[in-house]
Order: sequence, then C-alpha cells, then structure tokens
Amino acid sequence: MINSFKDLLTKRITADELKTIEGIYSDSLYEKDNSYIFLANFNNEKSLIVLGQGKVFDKFEGEQFLEGEGKICSLNHYNAKIMRQIFPFTSPKSYNDFPISIGLGDRLGIASPGHLRLTKKYDFFPVIAQQSIRELELTGRTYSDVLDSSTWAVFQEGYENGYGFDGDHLKKDEEIQMALENGATMITLDLSDYIQNEVYNMEENEIDRKYDEIPKDVRESLENKYLNKDHLIDEELSIQFTEEDLKKNVLIYLDGINYGIHVYNRFISESKCNIDYEISIDETLHTTTIQAHYFVASQLISNGAKIRSLAPRFCGEFQKGIDYIGNIEEFKKEFEMHFKISKYYKYKLSIHSGSDKFSIFPTVGEYTKGFYHLKTAGTNWLVAIQLIADKDPELFREIYDFAFKNLDEAKKHYHVNVNKDNNISIEYMDNKDLVNILKDDNMRQVLHITYGLILQAKDKEGKSIFKDKIYESLNKYEEEYYEALYEHIGRHLELLGVKKNN
Repeated sequence: MINSFKDLLTKRITADELKTIEGIYSDSLYEKDNSYIFLANFNNEKSLIVLGQGKVFDKFEGEQFLEGEGKICSLNHYNAKIMRQIFPFTSPKSYNDFPISIGLGDRLGIASPGHLRLTKKYDFFPVIAQQSIRELELTGRTYSDVLDSSTWAVFQEGYENGYGFDGDHLKKDEEIQMALENGATMITLDLSDYIQNEVYNMEENEIDRKYDEIPKDVRESLENKYLNKDHLIDEELSIQFTEEDLKKNVLIYLDGINYGIHVYNRFISESKCNIDYEISIDETLHTTTIQAHYFVASQLISNGAKIRSLAPRFCGEFQKGIDYIGNIEEFKKEFEMHFKISKYYKYKLSIHSGSDKFSIFPTVGEYTKGFYHLKTAGTNWLVAIQLIADKDPELFREIYDFAFKNLDEAKKHYHVNVNKDNNISIEYMDNKDLVNILKDDNMRQVLHITYGLILQAKDKEGKSIFKDKIYESLNKYEEEYYEALYEHIGRHLELLGVKKNN
C-alpha cells in the first residue's frame, strides 16, 4: 500500500489535486496547521495520510515518506485518540434535546460511513457507536474499538454535527464503569436481571405474603402515593391502581427501580460529561402494562433519577431483523398511551429491536410527532450478508450452512421464533437467486442471531474461517455496501417520517 501511495505522491500537491486521486476520501480532506490530513484506501487498506510538517505532523505515529514531508499512519487506537484531540467533532456527545435519535449499531465496525451519509439528507441524531456487552462478547470487540471505528467513520465522511456512543443493555456496575471510561455518552441500563417475572405466575396469597415482606414504611409510602388516586396524564388518560395492581408492580419492578436509582446516583449524576440515561424494561417475558410504565417512571423520577428515555416492552412481537408481528390496531392504542406517559415526564419513548419494523414506523413517527429514540443493529449485519450473497456466493453458501448447523447454540443468546425445519435448501439454487434468501423471515433471523458464531469461528489451526473473508469481501465492495445501507436504513427513515434537511 505504501509503495503505491508513494508512486502517486512524489511531491506535495494542492487540496484540489488531492481530491482527484482515486482512493482518497475527499470528504475527509482537512487542512490543519499547514498540513493536509485525510483518509485514503489503496489495495483495500485504509490509512491516515498527513502531508506537510505542520504542528500536527509529529502527533500522529506512522511511517514518513516524501523526504519527510508526508506520513502514512495506521488507523490504530493511538492515532484515533490524537484524531479526537485535533478534531473534536470526531468525539461522541450527548443527543441532549435533539428530537429524533437513531441507534445504528455497527457490529463489524465498517458500516457507519453508510449510515452517516443519511444524515446529509435526513434530520436526526445518529448514535453510531452502539454496542451491548453481549455484542462485544459475540464479535470479539471492545468499547475502545467501537469508539475508534466510529471516529474514523466520522472523519472519513467529514461529518461534523455530532454522534452518540451508547453502552447498550448494560446490567452491572462494572459494565457501566467500563463504558463510561471508554467515552460512552449514553448508558442504556437493562433492568431485566432485577425484574421478577415469576410474580406473574404467583397465586394471590403468595403475592400477599411476598408483599408483606417489604418493610412497612416502604409499603405505606407506596400505597399513599398510588392507591385511591387518579393519576392524570392528560385529558384522555388517567391511570389507577387497584391493590392487586400495586402489589404486582412493586414485586416485579421495585428491585430494578432501586438499581436504576443507584446507577444514576453513582455514575450518571457524578459524570463530568452529559450522559443520556435510558432505562430498558423491554427484555422481559411480559408486555409492559400502562400501570407498570407509569410506576417505573414515577418512582425513578420522584427519587431524583433524570432519565432521557425509557424502553417498555410493547404488545406483539419484536423479533430480530423482521417486521412487527401482532395486531397493529392494538399496538397503536397501547403505543399512544405509552407515549403520553413519556411526554408527561418529558423523556423519549425508546423502541428497541427497531430493525425492519416497517409496519409500525408510521405510527411511531405520527404519534410521537418526531420525538423518540429507536434502535437498530442486526439489520446492518444482514445488509452485509445480503451483499455477500450477491457478490461472493460461495462464501455465502459456507456461512449459510454454518449458521444452520450452529443455530441451537445461537438461540442461547437470543429469543426468536426460528426452526431448523424451515430451512430452505440452497444446494441447487442458482447463485443469482441467493439474495432472495434474505427476504424470508426465518432465514433472516437465523443469519441474524448466528453472527457471533460466524465471526468467531476458527479452524483446527486457530485461523478465522469466515471473519477475514467477510471483511475482505465488504472492503472490496465498500461503496456498494454503503449504498445498500443507505437504501435500507433510508427506508426506515422514510416510513418514520423523518424530515429531510433543507
């Protein structure tokens, strides 16, 4: 790569001349302290190039060329840190009061440029550094890597309007601490480990017994606050609690609420940075009732926890990478009430597993009037797999076969309705028809949830079976990948009714 770049640059040239060279990302071309700084891609390898010995020249580590007038630098962690110092827009920040924020999880670390190109057309705040601990473990990545890949993507596209970094679905103090230390500007606290789902199956006498174990002063305080009252949300929505409602909600959610308050006091309120704090109660076995949503929000906020968003579990099924499954009219009715609670308390309603939920997007956009947070992740992986099916069919066949053989292992990490018996045989399928596999809901979910096993699969010698080939293929068809992401996520934004930029 260095030799080919040296062949192109045998002398210092102007910015306009640089923009004409194939392989240079023209949007990344900046002049800083008498140096040109930009990203270039030659032979499917990206590097940072610094031309001209200005003040920033010595800050980056790399190999000098052009008689010391140029430096070629790898996109490593050290150089990413320097980049964030020199160009603050490459550092993440809070979405703060921005009305629409979209989580765009990038499991491979190479999709964000395609996502960022959508910001030139649509008015939303992109949270491109979004990963859960589960995703980090399954992909073998770190939060440092997630932030660095976002930094390079932002610089590559010359995007200066801000992006977010979400430590997604965190459950423990040490996970939150790690995410914040690595620069997270959003913490999504997943309370599923603290939500007592077994209460749903308890008999009334057992519920009474468990409830009586709660300290008397706590019970009396909650009863005085919630019983025999109309909790007026707006002119059309008033929430009431029967004794049974209150007992169940206290037993199911109180431990989680207390942990959410603890996390706010220990981490969020003490942070020197502006942190978007989201509460997730969607990873549970049961739909979040309107009373439950109100109870959780009311307890958090009345105890001083300032939340920016909350994710309930909506009615119906939010499976991975496929459209919403359920009664649309029922969803509309419940969604409107959930939104009214979030509006009352002035936080965003958050929609998780938002990938490809096309049938409900118009409702989300209309009822919220453009004030929400929505998360996508797995669909960006599926776009990559679909491109591989089109451009590298033999690799796709190997991945497909591996995915079905390892489906049972993958289902330990995700709750989805997929079955090996619904496998579509592709042995005799024409290569040109392979892309249609991703139109089948069952196949999409199989390929979605097996991503970690696919990426970490190794042969007997410990060499990657698929990972290197996947990156090689996607890097080879880089622009096609960006275009596919732009089109697919763009469809999300269109149906959500996201406004176009002027």
